[in-house]
Amino acid sequence: MLRFAAQRVASRAVRPQATVFRARQCLVANFGTTIRRQNAQDPSKPGDAVLEEHKKLQSDWTAPLVHYDTVKAWSERPSFDAYLIDVREPDETIQGIIPSAVTLPLSGMSKSLHLAATDFKAQHGYEKPLPHQEIIFYCRSGKRSQTAADIARRNGYKNVKSYDGSWLDWVKREQSPSSSS
Repeated sequence: MLRFAAQRVASRAVRPQATVFRARQCLVANFGTTIRRQNAQDPSKPGDAVLEEHKKLQSDWTAPLVHYDTVKAWSERPSFDAYLIDVREPDETIQGIIPSAVTLPLSGMSKSLHLAATDFKAQHGYEKPLPHQEIIFYCRSGKRSQTAADIARRNGYKNVKSYDGSWLDWVKREQSPSSSS
């Protein structure tokens, strides 16, 4: 009797994960069904355009790089239409961040990009970027910022870039005597 009860508890613990997996399968299946329905209703096949756009967003790519001069100009003239996002973890941002930048740790970025705008603002303290807005990501050395740009692009953000050199380059150039002129 005790063994049967333990098995029942264990099987219940697995169900939520299975339900999430089934829900993801349904979403993928529904996406394909929607495209097939659109193709059947309209001979011009608008679903093909949606599928092509989806494939383009999921393809491998390398984010365009920006350099110190561009980031310096952004930090001096912040805009509500563009974001400079630090993807380092909170224990790293204690060292400092580039002026006018906001933080969005890479570890939670994908989940955050799926939040509703109000939930995003409540969690991060700033407005959620819109898919068409220009975003420059930076990290410590430039590796994670490339990953962040890739994640953003795969989530529908079209105008993303990566700061080549990132925080290490920023600190080096800001501390050099020639940058204080």
